[in-house]
Amino acid sequence: MTSRRLFALAGIALGASIATAAQAEGDADAGRYKSQTCLGCHGIPGYTNVYPTYHVPKLGGQNAEYIVSALQAYQDGLRPHPTMQSQATPLSSEDMQDIAAYFTSIEPR
Repeated sequence: MTSRRLFALAGIALGASIATAAQAEGDADAGRYKSQTCLGCHGIPGYTNVYPTYHVPKLGGQNAEYIVSALQAYQDGLRPHPTMQSQATPLSSEDMQDIAAYFTSIEPR
């Protein structure tokens, strides 16, 4: 591998890692407001509005990058779940980051 090609690959890897780090940054206060719909299934202790048929993960304390990645995959149709796809479709990247920041900031329940 030539040094030019190696340098280019290193630049791409650095750019990807910076983009991933930026993705995890969001406004938890804004995310609290934006996540009100999410909380019905993913966050109220002792309460669930879904039936036992569905496993619904609690998101408090979850890794922000995972949440953003999952929301993006639902939005892109890569994760098949009609309810989550409809919830993720209208979200902007900023919305996803804010929601992820909020869920990361709260205690696991």
